[in-house]
Amino acid sequence: MSETNRIEYKQELTDSLEKEVVSFLNYKEGGVIYIGIDKAGKTTGVVDSDGDQLKIKDRLKHNIAPSCMGLFDVVSEQKDGLEIIKLIVASGSEKPYFLKKYGMTEKGCFIRIGTASEPMPQKMIDALFAKRTRNSISKIKSNQQELSFEQLKIYYDGIGKRLNDKFATNLELLNADEQYNYVAYLISDKNSTSIKLAKYKGINRVNLVETNEYGYESLIKSTKQVLDKIDLENKTITQITAKERKEIRYWDAIALREAIINAFVHNDYTTEVPPKFELFDDRLEITSTGGLPDGLSQEEFFDGFSVPRNKEIMRIYKDLDLVEQLGSGIPRILESYPKECFKFSDNFLRMSFSINNEVAVVDEGGTDNRVVKGGAIGGAIGGAIGGAMGDLTDRQKEVLAIIRTDQSRSYRAIAEQLSINESAVLKHIEVLKNKGYITRIGGTRGHWKIIK
Repeated sequence: MSETNRIEYKQELTDSLEKEVVSFLNYKEGGVIYIGIDKAGKTTGVVDSDGDQLKIKDRLKHNIAPSCMGLFDVVSEQKDGLEIIKLIVASGSEKPYFLKKYGMTEKGCFIRIGTASEPMPQKMIDALFAKRTRNSISKIKSNQQELSFEQLKIYYDGIGKRLNDKFATNLELLNADEQYNYVAYLISDKNSTSIKLAKYKGINRVNLVETNEYGYESLIKSTKQVLDKIDLENKTITQITAKERKEIRYWDAIALREAIINAFVHNDYTTEVPPKFELFDDRLEITSTGGLPDGLSQEEFFDGFSVPRNKEIMRIYKDLDLVEQLGSGIPRILESYPKECFKFSDNFLRMSFSINNEVAVVDEGGTDNRVVKGGAIGGAIGGAIGGAMGDLTDRQKEVLAIIRTDQSRSYRAIAEQLSINESAVLKHIEVLKNKGYITRIGGTRGHWKIIK
């Protein structure tokens, strides 16, 4: 692999590192710098990886403005049997970034052009500065200045990182006037931010059966509570076949965690609207405020290009190991779910994850039980939806019989007649459609057409 507009090789740590990082911060897609690989792409390795990583973090923290903390990630990797350093740089939202010692000039500002870091023309510097986002949560003064951070200190202590007296400065919790900013307010022990997690019976928002509120506390604590609650809801079903027994979860646990963290880290808190989480019989929906960051296309979003909306929150979540590597979240979700799960608007981003289609609800009351597909014992408990017990299961035949008598019957009405939940009806109907028994005419206000 050779150098590209997003990849830079360095045989060793050199004085030009900050220049390369500045060019990627100013570039709309960010980039990656590999240290321990020469310009020809040959792996040479690094002698002191740990020491070099500490030097990199310190140099970027002190030599680049505006602050790029939370916009880069330094990790150690193995390549060709040698240790190298991978420096991931996200595109920043406070362009232009520059070398502090040269200021916001052509000597201090750089932009990535092809495989080179070129000086930024003064006209571009002025234009970027004029558009610089000033309404970020780091610049908004907290209405409350009597804030405590005992919970934050506990979390840092828990990973062996003790916060010193200058933690508010180091974590960028102060604005230009040295007052607590909105980041500090969000992660303080007490605030007015409420994270809601709702659970509905059915597949719409009509029948609310449970509501949980995680709020008025540190955003970190709320995040961990939502993770724990949804992990509890992510039930495990045992699937038994003639050959094997395996466990299936409603949703992929890794993708789900990434989606939850993504919603917290990238939410636009300037609107004072936090992310929300909703559980339905057939899916989980996660909605965060704010569309795509400026300058980022959907294609770039799916490719994992990172433009952190809240770099200060990102930095803290990375410190606490809630976030692994910059830009890794969306590709990880896409390993398990299609792009169609994401819905974009100007003001919101919604992720919708359907329950694993191998999961079936097999008892009459809608309780989660074993899923049995095929095999000699399949008939004993009704079989899985779409299983291999003849063309249709008994339950699917019942659903089809109801539709034959009333082709306008709704999912809910069918569920009530059979005393099962709507998500089970939905899965049975999907099987009937896939096997060519019925088709839908006219959407939600339409009717079923019997084919055979």
